[in-house]
Amino acid sequence: MEAFAEYLARIDDPSHRARVEEVFEWILKKFPSLVPKIAWNQPMFTDHGTFIIGFSVAKPHMAVAPEKAGMLRFADDIVQAGYSSTKELVRIRWNDPMDYALLEKMIAFNMADKADCETFWRK
Repeated sequence: MEAFAEYLARIDDPSHRARVEEVFEWILKKFPSLVPKIAWNQPMFTDHGTFIIGFSVAKPHMAVAPEKAGMLRFADDIVQAGYSSTKELVRIRWNDPMDYALLEKMIAFNMADKADCETFWRK
């Protein structure tokens, strides 16, 4: 979590900070090979130098960004979870439960789909 220490410290609401930390700790435990890093001022996880999933926070929600391919692949699951979304991210309101099964599927999909990817983003 050292990679995210400064980012987390800037989250003013202690309950929001705790929620983000919980999600990051879960990812590191479930996917220990992922590398946490800050890029473009956002926390993200990479695998062999390629983007897997990123996060951001806003006053009403935490956003999860699995890249457009992940958004398309899990569009129905995102709706079923009750989350709102854009083409590039999923908005999870602070009071909504985190759908860890969906998060796990997004991460596993990106890791498998980008196993041979040699660039940070999909082309």
